[in-house]
Formats: sequence, C-alpha cells, structure tokens
Amino acid sequence: MTKGIVIVDHGSKKSESNLMLEEVTNLFRERFASKYAIIEPAHMELAEPSIETAYGKCVDKGADFIIICPFFLGPGRHWQQDIPSLALDASTKFPGTNYHVAKPLGVDDLILDLLEKRLSTCTSNSFTCPACEGTSRAGIL
Repeated sequence: MTKGIVIVDHGSKKSESNLMLEEVTNLFRERFASKYAIIEPAHMELAEPSIETAYGKCVDKGADFIIICPFFLGPGRHWQQDIPSLALDASTKFPGTNYHVAKPLGVDDLILDLLEKRLSTCTSNSFTCPACEGTSRAGIL
C-alpha cells in the first residue's frame, strides 16, 4: 500500500488564505519527507486544487490509499459529511484506491501551546504588532 496525504482546508475567495494552505503543506512535506512521500494540498470548495484534483495527483504519483487530513479545528458538518462525500466521489474516479478521512485538529496540548504563543506575541509587543496595528483587530486608540 502506497499512501498519499491530502491536507484540506475549507477554501476561500481570498488568495492569501489559499496560499497559506500551500505553505502549510510545503512545510509539512519538508518536515515529514522521510515518513510521507506524497503530500498534496486541497480546498473543500471555492478554490483549486479540489479534493478530487489532489486525490488524482496522489494517484498519479503512485498512491493507492489516500489519507485526507482536515485542516479544521472541530468535528463539524464538513468533517462528518462534506469531506467524506467529496472523498468518496474522488475515489470512484480512481478504481483500486481507498481513502480515510483523519480527525480534525481538535483539542490537543499542541493547540494549547499555539494559543499561548499567539497571546504571548500580543502581550510582548504591547498589543501593537504590525499584523494588527491600524486595523479593527486592535481596539487601542
């Protein structure tokens, strides 16, 4: 069995959001290259590559088992219904393949560490970092 990994987010009309998934996928690919040889990004809707497109790219690279990893926090409708439905549709176009949809990110110590990291960035910059300065995210006059 040759595994392919598809990291999927919701997809957006904003290109910078879609590019973020490409960056995450590239970083994941670099970090885990010795464990996973085939890794593709996908968007559930609104942008390409779709789950079907990414699934096909994995198959073209030799994968016959596709693991779809949602880049979502919670186990909502997209994880429970939409992504499995899109994965099933994709699999029917590639006979001889199977798939599995992994759990979303969820509650995890690493998520807690990331939350604290974001908070520390705000507090250590006295709430005036370039990412928020001059925006409605910074309610400081």
